[in-house]
Amino acid sequence: MPRLNWLFSSIACAGILTTSALPGASQALIPYTPRINSEKFEQQGLQLLQDAVQLIKFQQYELALPRAELATQLAPNNYEVWFILGSLYLQQEQIDNGINVLQKAENLAPEEEGILFTLGNAYFQKGDYEAALDKLEAGLKIEDNAPEALFDLGNTYLKLEKFNKAINSYEKAFEQEASFWPAINNVGLVEYEQGETDDAISKWETALEIDAEQAEPKLALAVALYAQGDTQKGVELATSALETDNRYADIQFLRDNLWGDRLIEDTEILLALPQIQAIVTSYEAEKPE
Repeated sequence: MPRLNWLFSSIACAGILTTSALPGASQALIPYTPRINSEKFEQQGLQLLQDAVQLIKFQQYELALPRAELATQLAPNNYEVWFILGSLYLQQEQIDNGINVLQKAENLAPEEEGILFTLGNAYFQKGDYEAALDKLEAGLKIEDNAPEALFDLGNTYLKLEKFNKAINSYEKAFEQEASFWPAINNVGLVEYEQGETDDAISKWETALEIDAEQAEPKLALAVALYAQGDTQKGVELATSALETDNRYADIQFLRDNLWGDRLIEDTEILLALPQIQAIVTSYEAEKPE
């Protein structure tokens, strides 16, 4: 049911509108302001928010979104409704909408680190790395035990070419959560660009010790080993990585995942091998037109 009709139905059910007060068809419309039970509306909004959260848990984002949108209209002074809606917009890749809504949440709860972290991630996706840095650092001043935020901070420093700070942030994230393989993986990405190939190899091996099925550290390790002359191991690992996730045959996908120029250049050499090209060709054929 459209929102306006739903609102009128709620007012009618609450006994706010009555037919006896309505003017005849030939009479001028008399302005009337109903006595709205704002507390009841807010409770309805929070219930809708709970429904949206449950749908999010089951990845039913398209169903959650309209509930969250309506919740912001019924409970506009509750920061959580704006926070959830902003997060949903980001999930739907509506970055500008997400940022606008999250800013409303921040105005209501400026010390809520979760909002600051999410805003930082949103600005990163938008490509506004200075704004991302500002929000992430502000959030970490409130709560520094946040590996995902530290990871985002590392990515932001990497984009800003502050490589030592990027490594420091990744290492802090990994110290806080020993199973967080993306953090140690990205340390390897930075080290490879700095010419520290052996150190990078060690990081990718550590990432694979945590999760042996991850395609990214497996392909990165394959590229590094192949470049060092271990061609057989490099080809074996690259084949396994691309069979696990053939998106890593896409150079733009690698760049989106923060692979640097040196690693990309060496990856292109490995991907050009006939036995690897067979997998790449298969991947290209599977791409939607």
